[in-house]
Amino acid sequence: MNRLVSIFKPLMWLTAMLLAALMAGCGGGGSSSGAVITAAAGVTVAPGAAGTAGGTATDPTVRSSSPTNNATNVPTSQKAGTATLVSAIFSQAMNPATINSAPAGTLLTFTLKETSGSNVPGTVAMNVANTVATFTPTASALTPNTSYTATVTTAATNAAGTAMANPVAWTFMTNAVASVGLLPVNLGTAGNFAILAKSGISTVPGSLVTGDIGVSPIAQIAITGFSETMDSSNTFSRSAQVVGKIYAADYAPPTPTNMTTAIGDMEIAYTDAAGRTLPDFTELGAGQIGGLTLVPGLYKWSTGVSISTNVTLSGSATDVWIFQIAGDITQASATNVTLTGGALAKNVFWQVAGGTGVTIGTTAHFEGVVLAVTAINLQTGASAKSRLLAQTAVNLQQNAVTQPAP
Repeated sequence: MNRLVSIFKPLMWLTAMLLAALMAGCGGGGSSSGAVITAAAGVTVAPGAAGTAGGTATDPTVRSSSPTNNATNVPTSQKAGTATLVSAIFSQAMNPATINSAPAGTLLTFTLKETSGSNVPGTVAMNVANTVATFTPTASALTPNTSYTATVTTAATNAAGTAMANPVAWTFMTNAVASVGLLPVNLGTAGNFAILAKSGISTVPGSLVTGDIGVSPIAQIAITGFSETMDSSNTFSRSAQVVGKIYAADYAPPTPTNMTTAIGDMEIAYTDAAGRTLPDFTELGAGQIGGLTLVPGLYKWSTGVSISTNVTLSGSATDVWIFQIAGDITQASATNVTLTGGALAKNVFWQVAGGTGVTIGTTAHFEGVVLAVTAINLQTGASAKSRLLAQTAVNLQQNAVTQPAP
């Protein structure tokens, strides 16, 4: 703590540490849906929005975290021999030289502590875009039934040298018994959408989308076939084909800023999914997964994935599947992706890097969150219990798309 005295006023830092201790003692209780600002201490509780108390909207901050704040039943290990990783997702590109678990100059910038206040040894690495810092504990597993508090201090600066206005802290509770499991991909505000795209969303009526849809940085003109009606606020529109709201980058404030944030969160989520390491299955079926029953885990292919016949994902409501696919997904007509055993679509992530993207065949049914670097195309009569998140376009043809429950 003495190392931080030179940066923060003693009273502010003491109050901040008392708050962190209080959070650590509280343990579980679900996940936070937004920033909780404690003005007296100057501490932000992650996940939060860009800009914090005492700062400006352009100051860097931790936008969200993994595990999320107040998460419970967090696995002690990501897989055998690898403790669960802890990540801070920043609102903008950061200077990696200022984010460390070891001293950077005279300051600790990213720490993980147990309820007792003892530091957890570990190392920190940044992703290529310098927007995600990941703390890897040295131990092979976290301690069961233990509250942990992660903290990023104001020693962390962005690429231009601007420091965070306040330290950011979040807490989570591990499972009561030693457990192994993947953590879900953190979608941030992109998870608020059934369909989110950068270059357009088209439909051949009548499709039916249950959930919000949005485009950015492209304008509303790139949303076609929906026969929209603008709300009087000019911040969103509606359509008979959308059970929810429609957003575009050229709608009235605060929509443009919110859409920029959502697109940024989508790209961060894609990087997270693509960056998971130590796959449980590599090149399974040479990319042909039709007819298989897939257990929870991390899957990786250097090719595309083909679903020529029905495929089943079997697991519980807390299990996670992450599919890393270097090529495209092609699902044949009249086939189904089926979840059994209580498995939930919100915990299934398809990260697709191929140039063609994702094609769901005529009358086929698909499940899970799609994170595609290019297009997502649903052919006539196909359905999906999904979030369709594309870095180009999403194209519908008389489809039913339902956003999974949060």
